[in-house]
Amino acid sequence: MRKTLVIFLITALMISLLPNVIKASPEAKQLVIITPHWEGIRKEYEAAFKAWYKQKYGEDIEIVWESMGTSDVVATIEDWYSKHEEGRWDIMWGGGVDPFLKLKSEGYLAPFNPADDPELKAILDKIPKEIGGIPMYDDKDYMWFGTALSGFGIIYNKPVLQSLGLPEPKTWEDLTIRDAFGWVSSADPRHSGSTHMCYEIILQAYGWEKGWEIITLIGGNAKEFPEHSSTVPRTVAAGDAAYGLAIDFYAWAQIAKVGAENVGYVMPEGLTVVNPDSIAILKNAPHEDLARIFVKFVLSEDGQKLWMLPAGKYPDGPKEYTLGRMSVIPELYQKLADRTIVPVNPFEMKSVLKYDSTKGGKRWSLVNDIFGALIIDTHDDLVKAWKKIIDNWDKLPEDIRNKALAELTKVPVSEDEALQLADKWGDQEFRNQKISEWRNFAVQKYSNVVSMIDQYFEEQARLQQQQQLMMIAVAVIAIIVVVAAVFYVRKKKA
Repeated sequence: MRKTLVIFLITALMISLLPNVIKASPEAKQLVIITPHWEGIRKEYEAAFKAWYKQKYGEDIEIVWESMGTSDVVATIEDWYSKHEEGRWDIMWGGGVDPFLKLKSEGYLAPFNPADDPELKAILDKIPKEIGGIPMYDDKDYMWFGTALSGFGIIYNKPVLQSLGLPEPKTWEDLTIRDAFGWVSSADPRHSGSTHMCYEIILQAYGWEKGWEIITLIGGNAKEFPEHSSTVPRTVAAGDAAYGLAIDFYAWAQIAKVGAENVGYVMPEGLTVVNPDSIAILKNAPHEDLARIFVKFVLSEDGQKLWMLPAGKYPDGPKEYTLGRMSVIPELYQKLADRTIVPVNPFEMKSVLKYDSTKGGKRWSLVNDIFGALIIDTHDDLVKAWKKIIDNWDKLPEDIRNKALAELTKVPVSEDEALQLADKWGDQEFRNQKISEWRNFAVQKYSNVVSMIDQYFEEQARLQQQQQLMMIAVAVIAIIVVVAAVFYVRKKKA
């Protein structure tokens, strides 16, 4: 009995001391990041930052990632801050510039001013303020910073093109040709930020009306719209698609995997941009001090080398995954010239396309919703109407064909109207109403195309029938005249 009591008392004492023991062991600091970045980027930067932080500060840290497509990231952040004042994440990382401009305008980003941090100022002194007219970071309020540069273009399968007799693409319009029907791959821009960027570039390169014409025909040629943009280059490399919309590093990864003799990639000259892939500290970040340190690490030369060096080859490069992205620090291209796997220097590229980031950011969600209503949600109707035009291309007179194409590709709002609507896009009821209207608009116009072509051939058949009846009538009259003439002649002779 005494022995049992002693054991009980010792156990109780240990339990009472346990909380103190736990408290005495300091917990690792935590950083929470919401991002569209793929696994390779997350793993390499987490490992590198943990090691760097441990060496510099002598402490362990933990990074918690929440990963989803860019458009989903934006929607998730907006939904959270519409209901909460406190922060849930420390950092948003990835997705270009436009989403960050949108979130900044909504008040969901926090400033990180280099005037308050000499280390950040020294880093930004190495980074140009803009590239091709696009800002590299927010040099007014310092609420976002470009961490890597991305190009947007077309990946294509060379053997597939050869077997189908299709041309190697040079412009976005090459994806609209009739022979490419069913051979184009595109992700869903409502989930993929890089795919959204491709379509926004097309709208700005060609103008609103012509841009939607090209987008609609690309949509008509597309087989499906996967959520993840990384799916598209793999689909093209496998030969299941001839062309695909792709961000540069996904395309380069497939070229490295299957060979340049099989897969090519082009960024349409004068019709695309190089765009910073950005990072920002979010409003009321739970761990703002650690977030600032992470931002500085990513922008520093130590962080930037991870983009450009091959995996497992150099101690200052990535360990497992080759990331293959373009750095925002121009001097690194010279410093790493004999080691980098990035094939181009974006600071030496020339483009005549003047991209308006403010416009792109303002209408980000609206363009996605127009695309969804006109292209994806009504894709079967679009494909049916486009196929109707393709099948009867040479049978239709030019004016009828052009009229059908104009109906197929028309858009329900002008560019000015779209920008006005964007101001109201936070009203969910209003937004849902417009999306519903646009779906109905799309279904109706695609139905009109089919009816227009059917009516043309029905009219042609009716006219042909009338001509045949007229020819029969003429023939009958001619026979009657001949018979009458013969009868007359015979009667006269008699």
